[in-house]
Amino acid sequence: MNATTSLHPAAGLSALEARLREDLAWLELPAPSWVPARTSDGQRVLDVAIIGAGMAGLTASAELRLLGIDNQRLFDQAPAGQEGPWITYARMQTLRSPKQLTGPALRLPALTFRAWYEAQFGREQWRALYKIPRVQWMDYLRWYRRVLDLPVCNDTRVETLQTRSDGLIGLMLLRGAVKGSKDARRETVLARHVVLATGREGLGGPYVPDVARDIPRHLRAHSSDPIDFAALRGKRVGVVGASASAFDNAASALEAGAGRVDLFVRRAALPRINKLTGIGSPGLVHGFANLPDAWKWRFLHYSAQTQAPPPRDSVLRVAAHAQAHLHLASPLTGLRHEGDTIVVDTPRGRYTLDYLIFATGFHSEIDTRDEFAPIAPHVRRWRDRFTPAAELPNEELASSPDLDRNFAFQERVPGACPALARIHCFNHAASLTHGKVAGDIPAISDGAQRLARAIAAMLFDADRDTHYAALQAFDTAELAGDEWGDADAAAGTVPADTPAL
Repeated sequence: MNATTSLHPAAGLSALEARLREDLAWLELPAPSWVPARTSDGQRVLDVAIIGAGMAGLTASAELRLLGIDNQRLFDQAPAGQEGPWITYARMQTLRSPKQLTGPALRLPALTFRAWYEAQFGREQWRALYKIPRVQWMDYLRWYRRVLDLPVCNDTRVETLQTRSDGLIGLMLLRGAVKGSKDARRETVLARHVVLATGREGLGGPYVPDVARDIPRHLRAHSSDPIDFAALRGKRVGVVGASASAFDNAASALEAGAGRVDLFVRRAALPRINKLTGIGSPGLVHGFANLPDAWKWRFLHYSAQTQAPPPRDSVLRVAAHAQAHLHLASPLTGLRHEGDTIVVDTPRGRYTLDYLIFATGFHSEIDTRDEFAPIAPHVRRWRDRFTPAAELPNEELASSPDLDRNFAFQERVPGACPALARIHCFNHAASLTHGKVAGDIPAISDGAQRLARAIAAMLFDADRDTHYAALQAFDTAELAGDEWGDADAAAGTVPADTPAL
C-alpha cells in the first residue's frame, strides 16, 4: 500500500479484504466445523453464547470461529455499531494506547488497525497519525465485525442466566427492548458455554460512593452515564476523581460551555507514572496467570495504589480553560443539596455546584447484577479463600471472581453449581486471576486465544465418546492394497496363523 490508496478508500479496503481472505486461505482458516450438533427439546443448542459484542466479545468470537467453532452467537443490548464504550460514555479524543498496537488482530497483519487505516488513507497519513481517534477506532471495530461476518444479535438484553440440571445454560433474552420497541419479545436460548464479555463493568457496575446517595439523580451522574453536556452550558460542574475519565468528562463539560468546572482529587499530587507500562512484555502477558496468588495480589495492589495517570493530552485539554480548577488533597468530606444546588465540602474549602460527575470507576460485585442472580451465590471470590498480607488490603481485588485456568467461575461450595465451569469471565474482573488480557487493547488477542483454546478443549473432551466413535467408523483408505506385494506370501512361507493387521 502507498499514499495513492487514499484517493480510493473503498478500493483500498476491497484490496485489503481480498488480502485477508488469501491470508486465511493460506493458513487454512477458519478450521472446518467439528463440534457435534446438540439439541434439546427440538431446539439447537449453541456451543458458545457470548454476552457482549464490544472489542473483547468480537475478538473471542473471531478466534472461536478460526478454531472451527461456528455454532455461536453474540448478544449485545446496544444497537448495531454502538457496542462498547467508544461512542457512548468514552469521551477522550484519542485512544491512550499507542497506534501500533495490534489489538484484536489475532496475529493476522491484514486484520490490524494499521492495515485498515493505510488501506483508506495511505502510509504517509499513517506515519503522520499521532494517536488513534476514538470514533475512528469504533469504525475499525465495525469493519472487523463485518469482514469476519461475526454473528451478533443487537438490541438484545440478557435478563437472566440460568443453569440447568442437564448441564446446559439458559439465557433468557429480551429482544428489541433497548429502543422501547412495541415488538420487544422474550425468548430463551440454550448454550453449552457462556462467555461474559461485559467490558470494564465486568460483573458489577459503576461505583458511586455512599456520600452521593442522597443527591437527586438529576443533579449527579457517573462518568459512564449518558450526560447531556449541552444542558451544562453556563453551569457550575464538579468532577470527582483523577482518572482519565475524570479529565475527559471535565473537558467535555468545558467544551460544551460550562461556566466553571472543579475537579476534586484525594491525592496530594496527580499520579505521573503508569507503572504496568514499564513491565509490559510477553512475559507479563503469559506469565501472570502462573504466579503464586500472593504475587498476583501484590502486583495488582501496587498498580492500584500507584494508579495510572490521566493521559497528558486529557490534562492539557482541561488546563486550556481558564474556568477549570484543580483541587488536590481534596476528598469529599461532606455532600448535600439545597434545592437544585449541591454543596461540596473538602478539607480545603466549600464549593457550590449545579451538577456533579463521579469518575470513580467500577466495582466487581456480581450479586448486584439481576441477570447473574441465579449464579452469584455460588461464585467463589478471592476473599472466600485468600487472605492478603495485612498491609495490602483491597476490597476491589477481594471481590474479584476466583477463576480457573479456563477463565471459568469456580464453586464456593463444591458440587453446588457444576455448570459454573462452563461460564467464562472474559472481562475486567478476570484481571486478578489472568492478568490484563480480557479487556484492554494491548493483550486482547492473547486473552481471546487462551479462552478460545480452552473452550475448544472442553468441547472436545465433553464429546469424546462421539469423537471416538467417529474414529472407529472412519474408513477412508489411503492405500488401495495393490501398491506392493508381500514377498513371503508370494514364496508361500507365511504361517497360516499369522494375524492380519
